[in-house]
Amino acid sequence: MQETVLPGANAPYSTLLYVLIPLLPFLGFLLNGLLNRKLSGTVAGLIGSATVLGSFLISVMLFLNFEYQYTVQLFDWISVGSLQIPFQYQIDQLSLIMLLLVTGVGFLIHVYSIGYMHHDENVGKFFSFLNLFIFSMLLLVMGANFVILFIGWEGVGLCSYLLIGFWNKNTAYNNAAKKAFIINRIGDLGFLLGIFLIYLTFDSVQYAEVFQKASTMQIGTGVITAITLLLFVGAMGKSAQLPLYTWLPDAMAGPTPVSALIHAATMVTAGIYMVLRANVLFTLAPDTLQVVAIVGAATALFAATIGLAQNDIKKVLAYSTVSQLGYMFLALGVMGYSTSLFHVLTHAFFKALMFLGAGSVIHAMSNEQDLRRMGGLRKALPITFLTFLIGCLAISGIPPFSGFFSKDEILAHAFEHNKVLWAMGLLTAFLTAFYMFRLLFLAFFGEFRGTAEQKHHLHESPASMTFPLIVLAVLAAVGGFMGAPMFTGGHHYLAEYLAPIFTYSQRLLPAAFNAEPDHNTELMLMGLSVAAGLLGIILAYVFYVVRAQRPAEEEAQRSGPESLVYHKYYIDELYNAVFTRPIMALSNGLYKFVENGIINPVVGVFGRAVNGGGTLLRYVQTGAVETYLILMVIGIVLILGLNFGRF
Repeated sequence: MQETVLPGANAPYSTLLYVLIPLLPFLGFLLNGLLNRKLSGTVAGLIGSATVLGSFLISVMLFLNFEYQYTVQLFDWISVGSLQIPFQYQIDQLSLIMLLLVTGVGFLIHVYSIGYMHHDENVGKFFSFLNLFIFSMLLLVMGANFVILFIGWEGVGLCSYLLIGFWNKNTAYNNAAKKAFIINRIGDLGFLLGIFLIYLTFDSVQYAEVFQKASTMQIGTGVITAITLLLFVGAMGKSAQLPLYTWLPDAMAGPTPVSALIHAATMVTAGIYMVLRANVLFTLAPDTLQVVAIVGAATALFAATIGLAQNDIKKVLAYSTVSQLGYMFLALGVMGYSTSLFHVLTHAFFKALMFLGAGSVIHAMSNEQDLRRMGGLRKALPITFLTFLIGCLAISGIPPFSGFFSKDEILAHAFEHNKVLWAMGLLTAFLTAFYMFRLLFLAFFGEFRGTAEQKHHLHESPASMTFPLIVLAVLAAVGGFMGAPMFTGGHHYLAEYLAPIFTYSQRLLPAAFNAEPDHNTELMLMGLSVAAGLLGIILAYVFYVVRAQRPAEEEAQRSGPESLVYHKYYIDELYNAVFTRPIMALSNGLYKFVENGIINPVVGVFGRAVNGGGTLLRYVQTGAVETYLILMVIGIVLILGLNFGRF
């Protein structure tokens, strides 16, 4: 493919057009935020949805008319000595794909939220926060340097905090929001240190300058390894990788549309985007890539095992998200860069679909999320069931659904790189199919296990909720054909389109980019992947449909290892014992002995001295003119006396 122009070429459209992409959602944030109490839920939803739709339509126009990479400079921003950071947008293949993903899926979830949140008294505030999130995410993917990316990075973290704790009258939800915020700050510290080191090394934070200078360096340079490890720490926090993953399952405390938008389709993929954007740096650091691959594979398998025993429908999907994010990092670690983005896209389709499907179930069940109280819902919720089934088939890697193509490609890259990592990925594929169909069978098959009142109120969701489900189901079904395997006669449009993004990396390691398994090996790997998925589905069917085993029975028969998985390996308890309690004890000690024992008494001394001085001076403020005249005369005499005393 012909090499594109480096960023810096003149933008083909007016600057205003590019400004409007993030500005429209920001205007929605302002309108819904300022008029929260005055707007009805429907109007607030229409404003929020229309602004995101406007950004999507502009993004589609840019995508259809794209010819070369270019930057759009809005204004000179930071100028301190040699540090020059303009406020620029970079429009290229990667940013355009992410723009379509964020605004397209974001629009569907906004429409869904109109029906899901119509009863909430703060629906205007909800749409305001959603719009602010879209604005921050658009900044993140459009920025032409690491500093603008970091602004968007922090913005989506803030919005995540606001939306997880949206129902802030519930203490548990507030704690989940704080947990997400704090764990993300840990990762963000590493990311920020990485940006500092980038500036010290390259004297710039502009993508074009940094990547051009980096492409002339030797592979394995220590400073590049340090930079990429720090950047990866940031990605671990934002994209919920071991050991910084524990915030994501708890983030399910937020409304279901939040889970679909932020914690399945967009924000958690920010770490993937950052690694893809800085791909030349990671290509120069093979040791870091090895760490990325190992962490990704371990996270994928670890989270999949936990998903086997969860009974909260959203928690199952949450651990599934953590697992699929691990797949994406596994692809990055074995230099399957375009493959990783391929899975980002297909995962956005089927996971947003399943989260919204779960929301439809919760809506019909009067806010019930426990799988043990569901069952037989396919008759009452036919659209939700069929669309959810498509999502389950896609995530299980069953052809011809989208997840089959992207997951198979990841496993093929892993097989070429390391057989152990491939085996971990294949086992994860089996577990994924099992626990996702466990969820499907428990929720939609068998007899209804809820209350009589819940059964009486069972109904399909309104059109505003089912329409996004249908659109996402279509995308989950056919989206994989953007990257069909070559030997099937397909064409990998996505990899070809993204090729210019990886120009520097391909020059550094051409063999890694051109390595592909032969057709027989590819067929064998594909067959094993599909077989693993089918085996998981069959076993789930046997356990939960044929034998009709219920979660209550599982709990009664739970062995030691099964109990360990059910309790999520007690990781939260471990973190609480190792980090939270010691820090709280230290804080309480500092408060008791330093704050109350030292600082407060010292400050009190100064306060009492000032107060005492004021009390003494108060006696000279009598209000009598005679007193003031006498004091003035005394003052004059003293001054004259002191002056004469010098001679």
